[in-house]
Amino acid sequence: MAKTTGSKAAKSTSKRPTRTAAKPRQLKPPKHQYFKLKNRHKHPAKLPSAWQLLQAAADSLWQNRRLFLGITLVYGLLNLILVQGLANSSDVNSLKQNLDSVFHGHFGSLGSSVSVFASLVGSAGNGSSPTAGAYQLFLAVITSLAVIWALRQIFAKAIPSVRDAYYQGMYPLIPFILVLLVICLQLIPFLLGAEIYSSVISNGIAISTPEKTGFALLFLILTLVSLYMAVSSLFALYVVTLPDMTLGRALRSGRELVRYRRWTVLRKIICLPIALVVVAAIIMVPIIVWITALASWVFFLLTMFSLVATHAYMYNLYRELLNE
Repeated sequence: MAKTTGSKAAKSTSKRPTRTAAKPRQLKPPKHQYFKLKNRHKHPAKLPSAWQLLQAAADSLWQNRRLFLGITLVYGLLNLILVQGLANSSDVNSLKQNLDSVFHGHFGSLGSSVSVFASLVGSAGNGSSPTAGAYQLFLAVITSLAVIWALRQIFAKAIPSVRDAYYQGMYPLIPFILVLLVICLQLIPFLLGAEIYSSVISNGIAISTPEKTGFALLFLILTLVSLYMAVSSLFALYVVTLPDMTLGRALRSGRELVRYRRWTVLRKIICLPIALVVVAAIIMVPIIVWITALASWVFFLLTMFSLVATHAYMYNLYRELLNE
């Protein structure tokens, strides 16, 4: 029995496979996949809606109405002195009288007033000369820096003044202008598309409906390209006003703020001019109907205040992007 058991043990030992030296484990190299979309980064919080941003901007302006009204008045006064904002404005009274002869019926006055308002909106920002346009652009830059500085102080729980906004807010003037130049370069596709579309329509190159539609789609694509590039640089305008900030760092920070959500942020930006036009129409149309003589002055003040309101909205959106 002992021999049998020993022989079985020897057989089982002989059948056991011999162990070889363990080889180091290697990871299988991943296969390179072409044209694979990157996974979207999920942000921890959702951006507020455009309506919520409008409410936040309105609250900021209302709670500090004396400050922003003072900045608006200084901006308007400088425009009257240097740009002569109302000197070449259209005669609202004569324009309304001419349109009253076109529109008839119960809603004739309303229709003519809306047309006058559309004419005022179309002529807004048009300087009487290249020199006046340059002055207007420079004043818009100066006022933008003052408003951004005031908003930054308000969110820091400080109490700024109109004088301090115009004095202390001017230090990042050169970097701010450089970011504006970058935005102008990014708008070249839009300008090119507008020039092509205007040329083919005015010169009769595109005659049929498919041709006009094709050029319109080309113009739309080039416009979207410009907006896609410029949306990050818009926030670089606010980043570059920080102390010791350079142009390159500001542009990179602006790209990081809108990374993976450019179109979402762009939709909220597009809502701003629509809201401004609607609010201006609600204010201006009744004035054009009943107090036509004051329409030019009221529209001028609204145009001046629209720059302040724009920065209040954009700065609140900028703060929301930072907080995520």
